[in-house]
Amino acid sequence: MAIKTILMVEDDRFIGEMYVRSLKKSGYTVDWMVDGNDGLIAARNKTYDLILLDVMLPERRGSDILEALRGGTEDLIPHSKVIILTNFEQDDESRMAMEKKADGYLIKAEITPSKLLSVIAQFDQPA
Repeated sequence: MAIKTILMVEDDRFIGEMYVRSLKKSGYTVDWMVDGNDGLIAARNKTYDLILLDVMLPERRGSDILEALRGGTEDLIPHSKVIILTNFEQDDESRMAMEKKADGYLIKAEITPSKLLSVIAQFDQPA
């Protein structure tokens, strides 16, 4: 699956701008939402190849968004990969529940833009 379109749901302006700039420079089409409600609406109204989803967001938490999109009887985003981005320390049970619904889980403090690009490139590999 080739990654071309990315939805980033991230409220931290510095991190968001840094990631968006490097993603666009690498040729991706990126939509950026800064609160959870807008992120959920965007994910439901447009098909993205990849969703980068922060956990701690205004209006609605990333875990709630993930549950709304993939927690029911039907995966509402079957053609999208989801990578959780967080600096929020979670208990193992919460993290494992999110990891089951997501395709990746990254700690923002450990992810530079170039490292994020290399993680995304792994999804670009033919199945």
